[in-house]
Amino acid sequence: MGQVSPRGASGADVIPIGEAPSAARVPNQAPTRSAALGRVGVVLVSHSRDLAQDTADLARAMAQTDDPAAVAATGGHPGDGLGSSALLIAAAARRVDQGHGVVVLADLPSAVHVVLSVLAAADEHGLPFPVRFADAPFVEGAVAAVQTASAGGDLAAAVEAAEEAYRQRKL
Repeated sequence: MGQVSPRGASGADVIPIGEAPSAARVPNQAPTRSAALGRVGVVLVSHSRDLAQDTADLARAMAQTDDPAAVAATGGHPGDGLGSSALLIAAAARRVDQGHGVVVLADLPSAVHVVLSVLAAADEHGLPFPVRFADAPFVEGAVAAVQTASAGGDLAAAVEAAEEAYRQRKL
């Protein structure tokens, strides 16, 4: 394998996966399975890294398995602060990719806009294939997507489970 260039094809900065802030291994998370045994991965994009991480932790706990699907939480910018970073989103998607697709959820409209722009330029960002955005409530959708992916559901099932959360009434 060759060295990763610090500049992408479009001139945008590229963070090597192992150096991205979202690449930090989460304590108590099972090691990622090999692609042959892999499942759908889930990326949670929030304006706050802490909110994304707490949502990922909750979703893994709610999956009620010792071997949940791979989940990456990303939020803020590489230099810290609130917001959404295309670089961190792309690095997170590559990190959870196990060859069966990646579902991405976002918290606020501006984060959704960043995610959709990353997906529109998937090749430039080095995204795995396929990656799908789930138009879903952040917490409920994350729990549903992780539960479905952990149970072995395919990408379409994980996206549908997340989006179904919009139709679930709380009363």
